[in-house]
Amino acid sequence: MEYAQGSIGRVFVVRLHDGDRLPEALEGLAREQGIKEAVVILIGGAKAGSRLVVGPDAARPEAIVPLLHTLAGIQEVVGVGTLFPGEAGEPVLHLHAACGREGDATVGCTRAGVEVWLVGEAIILELLGTGGIRRPEPPSGLSLLQVKK
Repeated sequence: MEYAQGSIGRVFVVRLHDGDRLPEALEGLAREQGIKEAVVILIGGAKAGSRLVVGPDAARPEAIVPLLHTLAGIQEVVGVGTLFPGEAGEPVLHLHAACGREGDATVGCTRAGVEVWLVGEAIILELLGTGGIRRPEPPSGLSLLQVKK
């Protein structure tokens, strides 16, 4: 385990509009506002056709290949995630969401593209002083969170 202690900075209350796309919309806000590290909480709706990464494709054991799920119909969404810079300093959102409709639910990562239906509401809690960064880590090659020790 690695950890770093920090503090809470600014708090952003965000209303996403119909058609805004995750993760791009929140990463764009982070760039505009100079948010380097944050916790993100999300509620709202997702358009049909939005996509979630729902795990690695186990049929391809030689590499980590994302398994994608396309949402059928408009869905309710609740999610939580973190935002830390990648190696080039750009904000990278890692947000997992539960999306559901009529008693069926899917849980996954929004990095494949989730489009807001009608409204999305996010709370962004800026973190200060943790020094977190996402770097590719062997052997997976995934950009994983690293914090200063």
